[in-house]
Amino acid sequence: MKKINLVQMKEKQKGRITELPEGSVLRNKLMSLGIYPGREVTKISHIGLRGPAAIKVGRSVLVIGHGMASKVIVEIQC
Repeated sequence: MKKINLVQMKEKQKGRITELPEGSVLRNKLMSLGIYPGREVTKISHIGLRGPAAIKVGRSVLVIGHGMASKVIVEIQC
């Protein structure tokens, strides 16, 4: 198993969230969106070099900023 962040994931790639950032404000924001450790996530697309990332978590499709996506660590199967 390999650990990468959401930005490094390829389109249509699935993984399981393992780590969230330590800052309580950002962590609470992500958790209120349904992004929390142990949850499966699928990357739908990424716009440009530093653009937002579209992900699917559960039945929800979310678009989160590049900075926020780069702090979410995901474990993928090689």
